[in-house]
Amino acid sequence: MSQEKEFPRIGKPAVRALEGAGYTKLEQLNGVSEAELSTLHGMGPKAIGLIQEALHKKGMSLKNKK
Repeated sequence: MSQEKEFPRIGKPAVRALEGAGYTKLEQLNGVSEAELSTLHGMGPKAIGLIQEALHKKGMSLKNKK
């Protein structure tokens, strides 16, 4: 199974960034901070927004900035 199917339709650079950081499933991002994701090379604001939307649909979320 393609790892891209585990995440919402984000760009390949963002998928590679998540995989490189050890994330293989959307659920693993529950509680991860937006700031942490934004430090990953290839992860932009659009991808973070799509991830947040996908998590929200499952009753989960990223950790908000404070």
